[in-house]
Amino acid sequence: MIPEVAMKFQGKVATPMILEVEKGAIKKYADAVGDENGLFWDEEYGRNSRYGSIVAPPGFFGWPLKWKGTFVLMTELRNEFMKALAAEGYIRFLDAGIEYEFISPIRAGDTLTASLEIESVTGQETKAGTRIVCVNKTSYYNQFGALVTIARQTSFLSRT
Repeated sequence: MIPEVAMKFQGKVATPMILEVEKGAIKKYADAVGDENGLFWDEEYGRNSRYGSIVAPPGFFGWPLKWKGTFVLMTELRNEFMKALAAEGYIRFLDAGIEYEFISPIRAGDTLTASLEIESVTGQETKAGTRIVCVNKTSYYNQFGALVTIARQTSFLSRT
């Protein structure tokens, strides 16, 4: 049985975060992940591509304009959710993966608005007891209001 407090978070949306996609950061990210695709590195190549400029590699959404000194999408809402479940004894956390839906390219110079929603909170019975399954949905919109990416991150929370 899922604690009632967990269900109160389902559907809640965090304060949006503004992210800036800077050309140099795109190149550094591509370098860090070892991706040599010219779309991420070469401005002339990008300019002559169907995108018209270099674009961000999948999974890179820029940097927050206002840094809070924590993980980019570790919002106050997510912190409240984790604290509420910890108070119920759900102290073990496992990142169960993330799925992306890429809708349109993210270009150097874009400003994104990331909006995190606690999309679903469900329970699973395991040999060790009830495990909470939480899916956070983050929608990324560019400066023109166009949805560019949806990310769904699944987390497991358990007592043991």
